[in-house]
Amino acid sequence: MDDLSSLRIFVQVVDDGSLSATARRAHTAVSSIARQVKALEDSLGTRLLNKTTRRQSLTEAGRVFYERAKIILDEFDRAKRDVSSFQNAVKGVLRVYLRTSAATAVIVPALPDFLEHNPQVTLDVTLGDERIDLIAQRMDVAVFLGHLDDSSMVARRLSPSRRVVCGSPAYFKRHGMPRKPTDLSKHNCLIYKADRYSELWRFSKGTEKINVPVTGNLHTSSAATLMAAALSGLGVMVVQKWMAAAAIKEGKLVSVLSDYDVSPTDYDTALYAVYPHSRGLSPKSRAFVDFLVALFKKQG
Repeated sequence: MDDLSSLRIFVQVVDDGSLSATARRAHTAVSSIARQVKALEDSLGTRLLNKTTRRQSLTEAGRVFYERAKIILDEFDRAKRDVSSFQNAVKGVLRVYLRTSAATAVIVPALPDFLEHNPQVTLDVTLGDERIDLIAQRMDVAVFLGHLDDSSMVARRLSPSRRVVCGSPAYFKRHGMPRKPTDLSKHNCLIYKADRYSELWRFSKGTEKINVPVTGNLHTSSAATLMAAALSGLGVMVVQKWMAAAAIKEGKLVSVLSDYDVSPTDYDTALYAVYPHSRGLSPKSRAFVDFLVALFKKQG
């Protein structure tokens, strides 16, 4: 029998006043309870109870042990209740690693709503574009771009790899709107510079496929810079739909060539919420992932 079980039986015998009362409560034989108390006494090397045919009483050592055992069991039970409450409640520190573009354009502006609905959660947010080791960095949830080939991670898709061509109303007022993909050769195209991206924008519609070499006076590896340049009227960009959705809705950007699918890369650029497979989803992590799914669903 483990030590905690022995403590519980001993304390219960003292509280009940007799071995037989504890045996009745436990629906077991008195001899079984007696053996367990005797085994505890043997392990301690001292007698805890004075027993006669009519009554039982604590020895001096038994009285000290009883008082300490009560404290130990009370603390253990309280710890179990606290942990159970913690596991079932959405609370605690949630460490998240967010792709910078998704964070600045979509996630961070919506965090007040998440925290309002989960007031016992404290967010510890790190931004970056590299795929870090979530376990080594002690992250609960991350948002990565592109398919994840890692069996130790679980990935939940947040958005399709859907892009739009867009620019500001002021830019199109000055330069006109492209009516077909090849018109982009006459426009100042803002180029996103990253691995597997190119200055060849690929358009498709049904069976039709058009590759358009583009040029422009801004090349950047920062999605935030690309977005700011387009909003300022510098030129036309290709960007993930979720990143431009709010600006398009507010009239700050205008989407063009929307009847075509467009991509500057053949790389999977869908957005995923990722978490370690070994940990599963705690209530706070599940709440955050569900929040992300709902948030990007609104982006269309």
